[in-house]
Amino acid sequence: MTSADTRGSRLRWLVIAIPLAWMLIFFLIPFFNVLKISFSTRARAMPPYKPVLTMVDGLAGLFDKLQQFTAANYLMLVADSKYWLSYVSSVQIALCSTVLILLVAYPIAYGMARAPRQWRTTLVMLVILPFWTSFLIRVYAWMGILSDEGLLNQLLMHFGLIDQPLRILTTNWAVYIGIVYSYLPFMILPLYATLEKLDETLLEAAEDLGCPPMKAFWKITFPLSLPGVVAGCFLVFIPITGEFVIPDLLGGSGTLMIGKTLWYEFFNNRNWPLASAVAVVLLLILVVPIVIFQNQQQKQAEKAR
Repeated sequence: MTSADTRGSRLRWLVIAIPLAWMLIFFLIPFFNVLKISFSTRARAMPPYKPVLTMVDGLAGLFDKLQQFTAANYLMLVADSKYWLSYVSSVQIALCSTVLILLVAYPIAYGMARAPRQWRTTLVMLVILPFWTSFLIRVYAWMGILSDEGLLNQLLMHFGLIDQPLRILTTNWAVYIGIVYSYLPFMILPLYATLEKLDETLLEAAEDLGCPPMKAFWKITFPLSLPGVVAGCFLVFIPITGEFVIPDLLGGSGTLMIGKTLWYEFFNNRNWPLASAVAVVLLLILVVPIVIFQNQQQKQAEKAR
């Protein structure tokens, strides 16, 4: 093996090692720590749980310590309806919000991709411009807009559309508005990246063959943009499911999402083992479908070959 081959092999290993090290340090180690806490018991101490397994135990005491692990925290998630209803409500809100965001983002991304080339960079900058402001400040701004005496109600009353202020804040409508606004760029950008690369000669050929524009869209444009649709849906669905800030500030006490439940168990009840169990189940709800989807995509790609 020549020195060039050796150097190339080392570079390949380095390319693989860096993301693996990143996953190990910032995902796997914290996840296993949370998993360990989820099998612990609550205690009046700091931290507020009894450590079941510590570094000093080593492999020798591992089997003895395993007997102290308890699944009571996971059984509580099933026994108490508050927790499993939080999961159901979070997934429902995330699915509805993802569909709404897709319906709003697709025309915007399509218009950006069909705009004159000299305007496209400016349009992309306008999409990412909200990221230059703090996320928390933007949510607080919506509190002022959606309040009973806020800008939205004042405009509706000014044009005579309503006689008295509507109650929008502290409802699920406010949560959906905040989520759609906050996560819209995450859907627009991957859609735009896919649509911008679309070969326009395919549409021209369809038009020459007498295909109506709407039919050409559903037969050519939309199928070719599906990778951007899937990427955008994952980018918004995953963080929305665990969202805490928007339902806490814009939603009312009846807004049930797992992010609020998780925060309440950690900081109000100081029940770290139960909160860790909530976090582990939430992670499984999000990761397992993604893994299944990726496996199906890989199988389809192999069949296509």
